[in-house]
Amino acid sequence: MRAILRTPVLWVGLLFAALLLDMPILQPFFAHAYPAIHPEIFDRAGFIDLFLSHLGLVAVASAAATIVGVAAAIFATRPAGHDFRTIANIVATVGQTFPPAAVLALSVPALGFGPRPTIVALFLYGLLPILENAIAGLEGVPPALRDAGLGMGLSPWQMLRDVELPLAAPVILAGVRISVTIGIGTATIGSTVGALTFGTPIFDGLAGNKLPYVLQGAVLVALFAIVTDLLFALLARRLEPVSFR
Repeated sequence: MRAILRTPVLWVGLLFAALLLDMPILQPFFAHAYPAIHPEIFDRAGFIDLFLSHLGLVAVASAAATIVGVAAAIFATRPAGHDFRTIANIVATVGQTFPPAAVLALSVPALGFGPRPTIVALFLYGLLPILENAIAGLEGVPPALRDAGLGMGLSPWQMLRDVELPLAAPVILAGVRISVTIGIGTATIGSTVGALTFGTPIFDGLAGNKLPYVLQGAVLVALFAIVTDLLFALLARRLEPVSFR
């Protein structure tokens, strides 16, 4: 019980949940600090709705980036895909260095306003860390273990499933963790093209000169990113070999 109470994710998660469920409890504080702002609490959409929409965008984009990134890494680390590795790295690097705002601007004419261009931008922006870590993890499998697997008569698929992916999982998870955390922050810009995210109160506040809205959106997206990162840290801890704990 004491170990649970000492877990940071519990307290940060409780704070995040409390603000999501009852942000109006801070109304007296914002009314005192910003007496000229009415209403003091962002009310164009519920904070739960903002969270669920934000979560959905990040989840879809991150799942797609994970599937594509890991699949590309597997192919790039096979003999048949050796020449593909350079191309994959270039494509992923370009996707991350290309500003998400520019991706949104280019995607809107083809996909329209709303969540779809945001998902495309998050997917491209989150692909590189997953691809790089997946390649590093698969290539980091000790040759002796590969030889042992071959000596046991494992097929290439069995080798990948039973030896390479389990050993590479912590490194792959680290890439997914980076990608998802970046995606949570980046998703806020999706509100500029009509997606509902924690960026909605931020941009509404900037447009209307209402600083409380900006603070409410910024605090929630920051707590969301911190809670998610802490949860990934717990999962990474479980994936560590016992000897390294």
